[in-house]
Amino acid sequence: MLKAQVHPHFLFNTLNNIYSFAMSAPPFAARLVDNLSGTMHYMTAECEAPAVPLDKELRLIRDYIELEKVRYGDRLHTDIMVDGNSGGKLIDPLLMIPLVENCFKHGASLLLEGSWIKLHIFIESAVLKVEVRNNKPLHTPYTNRQGIGLNNVRKRLRLLHPENHSLEIHSAPEEFTVFLQVPLKQQH
Repeated sequence: MLKAQVHPHFLFNTLNNIYSFAMSAPPFAARLVDNLSGTMHYMTAECEAPAVPLDKELRLIRDYIELEKVRYGDRLHTDIMVDGNSGGKLIDPLLMIPLVENCFKHGASLLLEGSWIKLHIFIESAVLKVEVRNNKPLHTPYTNRQGIGLNNVRKRLRLLHPENHSLEIHSAPEEFTVFLQVPLKQQH
């Protein structure tokens, strides 16, 4: 149940973007529909397994970011770096998406311009390390209260990897950073 949480605003915003591009740029709208369809199929059908190919999870993250970037245009800069070989590795499904989703929800959506998101993924033989950073408005007070997404990630990590994970969350005045480390399984 914890992995079933998908932010509904993402779906509604993406559908709204597709609708507007359907009128002005049908080929681009068709590409957005294809991305959204693949994302929704992956989330609803392929993520039923206890572990999924890391390649597919990374594709989900890239597609999600591309769909979100349509909303922000030139006022958002993204930096995505994947270091290491993802082939033949398995990960718990939908574990990283709440971290990326939060970058948009608590960063880019609150900034009128100059928003950025940096996602650095380091793949080692049996470990995945993720660093997600985003800028945020200076005048947004940070509380220790964490939302549903991060709480779900924490709960899932405690259930799936009680002794073998790391999740660190840091908030600075202008930046929010999350570090995640989880074990990877080998695909047979």
